[in-house]
Amino acid sequence: MELTCEALAVTLSGRTVLNAVTATFRPGRIIAILGPNGAGKSSLVKAAAALIPLARGAVRLDGRDVAVFDPRERAKLIGYLPQDAAVHWNVTAADVVALGRLPHRVPYAAPSPQDLDAIMRAMAATETLHFAERPIQQLSGGERARVLLARVLAGEPRWLLADEPLASLDPAHQIDILDRLREVANAGAGVAIVLHDLGLAARAADDVLLLKDGLMAGFGPVAETLTPDAIRAVFGVEARWVDTPDGPPLLVTVGR
Repeated sequence: MELTCEALAVTLSGRTVLNAVTATFRPGRIIAILGPNGAGKSSLVKAAAALIPLARGAVRLDGRDVAVFDPRERAKLIGYLPQDAAVHWNVTAADVVALGRLPHRVPYAAPSPQDLDAIMRAMAATETLHFAERPIQQLSGGERARVLLARVLAGEPRWLLADEPLASLDPAHQIDILDRLREVANAGAGVAIVLHDLGLAARAADDVLLLKDGLMAGFGPVAETLTPDAIRAVFGVEARWVDTPDGPPLLVTVGR
């Protein structure tokens, strides 16, 4: 299922935060959404998940406008992980992850074996099984972030949209989560994530969408889009690709 933005525009509190964004995200790939603060990155993933209204344009999933999907059907197809997501009830980590299966379950029915299997696999992938029975409020910020990602993974969406999913994680878990997202993409789903770290985006993504001041400043494969000239124009910093002896090139920021 391709996820397509068609001349997308979003206005919040009378201010245009996105304008004329047109891009087609393909399944089986990781798309990194990059840009400076205030560029419209969070608004883009919210719009793609039909969580905020559009001023103009449309977002289509497999040719259908996401705004007209039945909410339960849309929740099965699109998983959304917000920035700074919070849990307001002190339930266990496992109970939080189980919420990701709600769109698949019969109302008021107990979880099925398929539900329980999806929950266990999501928690194993995010290394949260060992604190499954701990209350969520007793976990660290990074641990909660992994539980909330597991909740989205448990829903097995066709598209996973995540707003800065690595923000609270240490470097080791950042790499682990990116590797897990790669597995999700390799299995055929689409993954679009907002990131701030250019190096991690270059390492993890197949495609990059660059935003600046609500406008699309570039979209395409990583090596073709994250050029030194584009990075300078969008972020105001100097960066270069560095060859490594045993792996792919690295993108390194060298200064303003």
